Amino acid sequence: MARTGQQLRQRTKKAMSEGGTSSVKPQGKPSAEQRFGDRARYAFDNSMAGGTPALIAWLSVVTLVLIAVFTVVTTVFRLRSVDTTGGGFFKELFYSLLHALDPGYIGGDVGSWPFLLTMLLLTIAGLFIVSALIGVIATGIDAKLADLRRGRSIVLERDHTVVLGWSDSIFTIVRELTIANESRRRPVIVILADKDKVEMEDELGAKVPDTRGTRVICRSGSPMDIDDLALSSHASARSVILLAPEESEDPDSEVIKTLLALTHSGPDGPRIVAEIRNPTNLEAARLVGADRTVLLDIRETVAKLVVQTSRQSGAAAVYTELFDYDGDEIYFLEDHALHGTTYADAQLAFEQASVIGLITGGVTKLNPPADTPIDGQTLIVVAEDDSALGSAASATTRPDLDLLGTEEGRDEHPTQAVLIGWNERAAIVLRELDHYAPAGSTLTVLTSFGQPAVPDLENLAVTVVVGPTTDRATLEAHVGPGLDQVIVLCYSDHLGVQAADARTLVTLLHVRDILSRYDDVTPVVSEMLDDRNRVLAQVAHVDDVVVSGEIVSLLVTQLSEDQRLESVFGELLGNEGSEIYLRPAEWYVQPGHEVTFATIVAGATRRNETALGYRSVSLADDQHRDFGVRVNPAKSEVFRVQPGDRVVVLAEV
Repeated sequence: MARTGQQLRQRTKKAMSEGGTSSVKPQGKPSAEQRFGDRARYAFDNSMAGGTPALIAWLSVVTLVLIAVFTVVTTVFRLRSVDTTGGGFFKELFYSLLHALDPGYIGGDVGSWPFLLTMLLLTIAGLFIVSALIGVIATGIDAKLADLRRGRSIVLERDHTVVLGWSDSIFTIVRELTIANESRRRPVIVILADKDKVEMEDELGAKVPDTRGTRVICRSGSPMDIDDLALSSHASARSVILLAPEESEDPDSEVIKTLLALTHSGPDGPRIVAEIRNPTNLEAARLVGADRTVLLDIRETVAKLVVQTSRQSGAAAVYTELFDYDGDEIYFLEDHALHGTTYADAQLAFEQASVIGLITGGVTKLNPPADTPIDGQTLIVVAEDDSALGSAASATTRPDLDLLGTEEGRDEHPTQAVLIGWNERAAIVLRELDHYAPAGSTLTVLTSFGQPAVPDLENLAVTVVVGPTTDRATLEAHVGPGLDQVIVLCYSDHLGVQAADARTLVTLLHVRDILSRYDDVTPVVSEMLDDRNRVLAQVAHVDDVVVSGEIVSLLVTQLSEDQRLESVFGELLGNEGSEIYLRPAEWYVQPGHEVTFATIVAGATRRNETALGYRSVSLADDQHRDFGVRVNPAKSEVFRVQPGDRVVVLAEV
């Protein structure tokens, strides 16, 4: 084979040396005609790449050429036997244009047959051009509408709220923002997510049908991409809410990358509220977010709220009332006429607002000492709406000091609690419970999944029991009389959302039925992943239910409206400073009497506490959404104090 190939090469070389030609001829240069045709075709292709405008331009050129040719033919050969133009060539050009655009125009022509046939040809040619023009325009409009439906156009808004990302919590955020925006003029919410625009609009329309005058604009794009991020006009926004994606394997990394995109242009810009799922990523997020970013640790926030609401029945209704915009919430009042008074006087100053703290030198303090002078400080108040603070009516009702309570009131004893279920938040829950538990308290952890890693605790003695948490016999062995609290956590680390909530609901049904046999009122706090399952939990007569996604959404929305709330929420949910308590009413006023809320406030002030609500036993049934809790009642509102009534106060112990 090698020898044959060598002989072939030698014969080929010899043939070429003898003047022979190769079987492969070199390609000659293109002719001038070929070069012109190729260039013309190339130029035409480039022009057609311009889309609908280019097509319309070409059809316009063809129309002009067509009517010019037929005008020249008609004029040169004098085909129009009856001169109806009276204007020479340009008038004939105009009539040719009418023939090309309007087929019915030929019906009015008079003249010789050559003229009529020429106009017929012009009209037929015009039909093709007009049809093509209509098709091009319709296609262009459809393409533009499709582009608009893809949500790729920039939003030209100012002072709007931008929500980046998509999760189930977005429906709660949008609903709360629409309530908060009712006092604003032409409010706008812009949502940018890596999701189809039409799907986002359909889901929002189904879940949040009433936007209360707020326009919700959806755009499709990745919040991590700087170019896509520019579609939301975030630089001119009032605030930016950054959601942690639920389906991502590493949601915190995506949040931090989006923070980089938001802050790459400098430290100036709107305030940012971002969700972080893993506390170990908080430090990295703070380095990126700088001073204008508020980071909400989802895991710790939910755990702390579970603890706060589990310590006393009805507390969940108080926190929900303060955290959402439906009812009363926390605001800041800077312009007031209380200078030269004390904090005790300020608590009785407003009829429809409750003063709960002060901001002095940028430092937030809830429930300061009653004799703290008010001199230029910003008041922290609970009110129905911020628009009413400027014209808040002064309270005229004075407290009846003769009806103040005489009991000292201390209720510290070792507690017994049961925690059912286990997830990544359970260890934080145990540490927070340990801060409030008196020495000698006990806690039983009952779980079906996981290997509980119990942290080192000072006051709580923890016993871990592994067993089926939906089994009636297992629950009856650990849930009984004398319990101070029952906490039911979902198996979010091991099961899907609906499967985890289903187990929680079954457990709640058993727990409530077991506790209903005893006279003791034991607070039961449960954790739900899906807000839709909260309704099912309430059917099961559960008075305190913490919905993880919803409560975080409420906090995120509040923080996006006012960054100063970060320190207020931190003190309310933390174990340092003042927290919310529901304490016996007889500690503050004498039972059996009708007293105004102003008198209750004075009774709390005497105990160095701040009253911000009341819970009436007569209204505390499962048919009421607030379970008998009234937050920020009017100072003149009258309550008949009955056994079991509670006063909602801020206190340090």
